[in-house]
This record gives sequence, C-alpha cells and structure tokens, in this order.
Amino acid sequence: MDAKAEFNVGDIVRMKKPHPCGSNNWEITRTGMDFGLRCCGCGHHVMIPRVKFVKAVREILPKEEN
Repeated sequence: MDAKAEFNVGDIVRMKKPHPCGSNNWEITRTGMDFGLRCCGCGHHVMIPRVKFVKAVREILPKEEN
C-alpha cells in the first residue's frame, strides 16, 4: 500500500495477516500518529502506530452502496 494513501475513519481495510478469529478486514476507528482498528469478524479493538499500520495494509475495500 502506498504510504501517501488517504485513510479515513469508517474505512474498511484488508490487512496482511488475519486476526486469530480468522478475519483480515478491519474498520478504522481513529487516525493520527496511532490508528484505532476494530476487527470486522469479532469486534476486537486495537491501537497500532501509523508506520506499522501502513506496512500491514493490503488494500482499502470499496464502500458498500446503500
């Protein structure tokens, strides 16, 4: 993923490694120097540094149209 990519609260991203629950998809809940992420599989919440987050992201998933 490009280091200059735009990340916004509410975006769903696919990470390199799956969470122990089996889901690779995470919802961004906070941006800044640290990123808040909520697992889309089990709802677990984590905070990780921006540098580690940018390296671990594979793609930003498209938003679903309602």
